[in-house]
Amino acid sequence: QVHLEESGGGLVQAGESLRLSCAATGSIRDIKDIITMGWYRQAPGKQRDLVAAITSGDFTNYASSVKGRFTISRDNAKNTVYLQMDNLKPEDTAVYYCNMGISTPTIRYLELWGQGTLVTVSS
Repeated sequence: QVHLEESGGGLVQAGESLRLSCAATGSIRDIKDIITMGWYRQAPGKQRDLVAAITSGDFTNYASSVKGRFTISRDNAKNTVYLQMDNLKPEDTAVYYCNMGISTPTIRYLELWGQGTLVTVSS
């Protein structure tokens, strides 16, 4: 089975930066293609929302609240997606979840989620 491993969360002060990483691990040979990679976040009492996404063609999409501050990138050789978060604000505090859409030899599209990593921004 393929699963996602996240890292990079933590506690920072407003204005500081963090870099999140998420790698697909496990039965990598089961992956035919990683179609989409993205990051979502969920603050306490709120729904999970898209933060940023990147396609296999490097097309990117950002939530309006993070445009100009966050940058998503991917390393296909490492099956890894990154989220560089600059100028963090207290309202960025949330659990961040990695998301990947993959295909396998037998499955056209399979959506995977990471376990989540907590980002806390103090004012």
